[in-house]
Amino acid sequence: MVGTWPADAPPELPADADLAEVQRFEDGVGPLMHRIYRTRIVGSTLTPEELMARMSDNLDGVAPSEFATFQKVDGEKGDLSKGNRYVVRMPGPWDGPVRAVAVDATSFRLATLPGHLEAGQIEFRARSDYRSLWFEIESWARSGDRVSDLLYAHLRISKEVQLHMWSSVLRRIVALAGGRMEGGIVITSRLVAAESLPGVHGDERLGRIARERVAALADRQVNFDDTRTDAHASEPGWHLDDMVEALPHESPGPPGEEGSWQVARVIMDNYQLADPGVVTASYERDRPLAGRDMLLRIRFAGLRLRVGVRVGDVFEETRDLDGRAVQVFGWSYSTLEGHFEEGRMHYELWKWLDTGDVEFHLKAISRAARRGPLLPRIGFRLFGRGKQLRFYRQVCRRIKRLTEAELETQRAAAAR
Repeated sequence: MVGTWPADAPPELPADADLAEVQRFEDGVGPLMHRIYRTRIVGSTLTPEELMARMSDNLDGVAPSEFATFQKVDGEKGDLSKGNRYVVRMPGPWDGPVRAVAVDATSFRLATLPGHLEAGQIEFRARSDYRSLWFEIESWARSGDRVSDLLYAHLRISKEVQLHMWSSVLRRIVALAGGRMEGGIVITSRLVAAESLPGVHGDERLGRIARERVAALADRQVNFDDTRTDAHASEPGWHLDDMVEALPHESPGPPGEEGSWQVARVIMDNYQLADPGVVTASYERDRPLAGRDMLLRIRFAGLRLRVGVRVGDVFEETRDLDGRAVQVFGWSYSTLEGHFEEGRMHYELWKWLDTGDVEFHLKAISRAARRGPLLPRIGFRLFGRGKQLRFYRQVCRRIKRLTEAELETQRAAAAR
């Protein structure tokens, strides 16, 4: 998900902590990644304080040996106190020195030191509700240097190591608690662009190129007859797709301020619908959604393609369907010249006011483009339909997962 500043800012470093050599986020490179790994533990008899005490006695006991080990550099064995130093040793050139900067009965926070792949902080904490324990790992970090940024943001190597490592740590903590995991591991990720960070300046050359490419879309026309969209559905060669995904339920009545419908709407506004490993978008963020030109970067059949789309009308209305009121927010975009597809994609959020049911609707009409770069058009004709349907299903699943994760993050924040 797209993060924002200061909503995704790291916590302030405690003034009474030893901050010598600490790598603050300002010392890093690239965007800031704010990530939360969370799981529910049921069947444990431990309190949050007891679980944290067991973990603090031997951090290496919850470390997955195939990914990392925690080695204490200073401080008493079996004690985790503010100022303690550790080295997280991982395969290859991954060793990461850290220092404990905040410790209490149910949590502790580590800050990275010089030589670590990242610049930032990570916090481990336990809490309970009426029947279970919750354990969370929350991090705020940027790449420590440009080599680390290459490994993380471009080659995705250290990102995959981190994902598996912290997921393995959570599974070991569940075992340490003597309980079982319920609902799996929920991971929430927010990426704050480097240019949005205070005192941080992004790569101006790359920013200029992206802006120029987006600006050039204004001269492109829609690459099909968009006045006959409805008629295209019955014409040969066109595909009409209509998918619905149920989102977390709300109480009956208008959408709540922090409910499922409003959360999903923010995801739609920021075009966080697509898996960034498949599709990413560049656009002028200060421009209204309606009429916005977006440059999509798409991974397709081993190629990396840049194509343009244009957002049409954005609407919010209450409809009457068979005597039932449903509140609908939606928008669509159409393909521009140079795209390997022709067509229009519709995204809508529905909330049935009588039941509180919330739904995401995806409707698309498309065909292979008749004009434009030859190789992508041939590739789409040969392999595109299956990948297209897979992308649609991924969008539906992704908005559900992101909505659930954001709602859980809100509940966790309210519980702290």
